[in-house]
Amino acid sequence: MTISIWRYSHLALAVSSFVFILLASITGFILAFQPIAEQIQPYKTADFNTITLAETIHVLKENYPEIIHLDIDVNQFVSASVITNEGNSLNGYFNPKTGAFIGNKIEPSRFFQFTTNLHRSLFLKGVGRFFVGLSSLLLFLIAVSGSVLIIKRQGSFKKVFSKIVNENFNQYWHVVLGRLSLIPIIIITITGVYLSVEKFNLLPEFKTSHVIDFNTIQETPKINTKDFVAFKNILLSQVKSVEFPFSEDVEDYFTIALKDKELIVNQYTGDVLSEIDYPLVSFFSNLSLNLHTGKGSILWSLILAIASVNILFFIYSGFAMTLKRRKTKLKNKFQKDQAKYIILVGSENGSTIPFANGLYKQIIQAGETVFISELNSYSTYRTAEHIIVLTATYGQGEAPTNANKFLKLLKENTQTQNISFSVVGFGSLSYPDFCQFAFNVDQALTNYFKQTLAPFTINDKSVEAFDQWVQQWSKKAGLQIQIPKETLVVKPKLSNKLKVINRTDVAKNPDNTFLINLKPKKTLRFKSGDLLAVYPNKDYRERLYSIGKINGNIQLSVKYFDRGLGSNFLNNLKLQTNFKARIIKNSSFYFPKKASRVIMVANGTGIGPFLGMLHENKKHIETHLYFGLRTIESFNLYKEQVQEYVSENKLKKLQLAYSQEADKNYVQDMLFKDAQFIAETLQNKGVIMVCGSLAMQKGVLSVLEHICSNFNNKPLRFYQSNQQLKMDCY
Repeated sequence: MTISIWRYSHLALAVSSFVFILLASITGFILAFQPIAEQIQPYKTADFNTITLAETIHVLKENYPEIIHLDIDVNQFVSASVITNEGNSLNGYFNPKTGAFIGNKIEPSRFFQFTTNLHRSLFLKGVGRFFVGLSSLLLFLIAVSGSVLIIKRQGSFKKVFSKIVNENFNQYWHVVLGRLSLIPIIIITITGVYLSVEKFNLLPEFKTSHVIDFNTIQETPKINTKDFVAFKNILLSQVKSVEFPFSEDVEDYFTIALKDKELIVNQYTGDVLSEIDYPLVSFFSNLSLNLHTGKGSILWSLILAIASVNILFFIYSGFAMTLKRRKTKLKNKFQKDQAKYIILVGSENGSTIPFANGLYKQIIQAGETVFISELNSYSTYRTAEHIIVLTATYGQGEAPTNANKFLKLLKENTQTQNISFSVVGFGSLSYPDFCQFAFNVDQALTNYFKQTLAPFTINDKSVEAFDQWVQQWSKKAGLQIQIPKETLVVKPKLSNKLKVINRTDVAKNPDNTFLINLKPKKTLRFKSGDLLAVYPNKDYRERLYSIGKINGNIQLSVKYFDRGLGSNFLNNLKLQTNFKARIIKNSSFYFPKKASRVIMVANGTGIGPFLGMLHENKKHIETHLYFGLRTIESFNLYKEQVQEYVSENKLKKLQLAYSQEADKNYVQDMLFKDAQFIAETLQNKGVIMVCGSLAMQKGVLSVLEHICSNFNNKPLRFYQSNQQLKMDCY
């Protein structure tokens, strides 16, 4: 079954069962607290699991002349119905060790009774039970189809619980919470369906029917119940209920209901007159009821409550993602056979579409004819001269849902006219198959059309990177277009107030680089490797800087540019100045908690987050730093900090590469020289972290690929899949 079929099935099931699942989730959340309210009552006896049935019956008989019934519920509360010495009826909870009455029986509140009826049947009796059971079945199918989509997204079942890149709030938490709640939700749904089927009498019916030969029942030897062998061998924890003899006639007997069988016991001799094992259907019925309601376990009740809340979030996030896709619909001014430019889009959650729409509007404003559609709508275009593909990648190099038919359609719809093309890939460097589908599309298009530009990749929806591509493409196309960046940026929430506490003098550094330290005005949770987004202008165009955490403060390493929007803003801030910014979590680039060795590779300001990571390397994980700079003087800005980390054994070895000294070399040259060391690090589950320029990253990846192929006989992507390669380049 294709991903699209799974996705459409998933959506259709969610829409069709929306109301029932919503009600079931809300009421399920409320009812999860009923077992908790029962469990916290003071009716449970210590050492319950060591008390025998013989002991309890004996103490009850000593305290009360007549006992009618005894029950043990899933909370291990012992209740009984007895007649007192005064001839009064007494019902409630008793101490199984002493026989003392300890409280009246718990009755559910009217609120819980109302909620229970709503949850079970919607107050529609049989019809309501049918729809509740059906919604449980649909929710089960939704959970299964959602699991398939998660597996597809992660690439394999083994990687289901690997890290998820937070590209979209709703999608990220939909997947994360879905993984954590999957098993509880499946249990809730399966047991819900089972209980509904049971209520409609669709399961095999079982009735205990004991065959007793009353002619052979003996009254002698008469022994005390406390000495009954059967009772002494039964722990109270195994018992569900006990019915006492109605009279002193020998034909009347004890009926003992255990968890797995029912016994008939002679009231005089203690002999077992009959024994019937319960069938599996009885076991599953009890298990389903307890698992579905949470009775008997506070922990499981809390898990059910959390799972119910998660279902509510899934409803919200699922519809939010659907509405987002609908809002990003593609609209056209021209027909497909009238357009000179064709824009084709592939997107899983709609995040690529604003970029495509922005390009579409600017080409229209330039006076050209353009047609925009999804990749799955690919056809022939009579007047087309240029095709532009903007596509994301799903899972492990797979096509997004709205692009999974494109490669097939490309073969079926051959074009005869001379058409050029360009491909832009959107993705995240946190995934080993970064923009792989875009490369696949580019390769396929070369069989039919002429390539204008090499495939261009964009990491984490970078507006700046997209602007670079637009400038390159428009120059090739002979168009004067520029997409307003504010149309691609969502207005941020600037919730973090920071104060400038220190800044180095940019004029004293030969590379025009400076360090700035910022103190949060209130306690913030962040780590080295997270990103600080600053907004110099009111157009909300953000500038991102990788954070180094030093003594609870933020340290940034910034390259100053004369016309640099972000660097000018930060450099012009005076000491003690306050400003607002935003911290963006970047968990895929955190220093590993456990690793045999860490190799850091940086150039220029890319050392920023590494300075913070080294500062916090309190476990003294063996760490090596390969650092690329322009000149020897360039290192002076960081020298004091780095030497401190070496002296504290937080950094084992430092290797510097200077690109503008007599002995010119780059970090990739040093990695190549230490190939055996790098290979051994990866083999021994070490981690390599890369931060700096994209040009440096490209060279480093090339060297690492060479090392892996020649020394380890495994591709680099193998180690990236194992989270042994972490990158944050720009």
